Amino acid sequence: MKTGETNLSAILKSLSPVLNQGSYVFCSVVSDRAMTDNDVICMFREEEGTTLIMKKERADAAGLQYSVVMSWITLNIHSSLEAYGLTAAFSNALAEANVSCNVVAGVYHDHIFVPRNDADKAMTVLKKLSS
Repeated sequence: MKTGETNLSAILKSLSPVLNQGSYVFCSVVSDRAMTDNDVICMFREEEGTTLIMKKERADAAGLQYSVVMSWITLNIHSSLEAYGLTAAFSNALAEANVSCNVVAGVYHDHIFVPRNDADKAMTVLKKLSS
């Protein structure tokens, strides 16, 4: 498996942020519910319950509660899981623009969830960071 880019300067120049279609939410369930792979984008087990990241429509259909509706931005650079500084660079840039972010790192890409109303501002900030 290819390990990805480790040079922060090269990563930042090649961020290529993409705003995914749809509205996404973070939900917490105490027990493993009968959710399919099509329902859940990401799952993380915590002591208090299992966090599910999913499309808003699917959460609504399942009767799950959430506190904020998010947009999902994918950074299309394949950064290494061992690269350092990337999360700090984009989270600081977003914080300076008063945009909160929640980050999920996959093997190939980083994924940023921002409040739905801040999606366009976040894309502008990320594109500027990349230039």
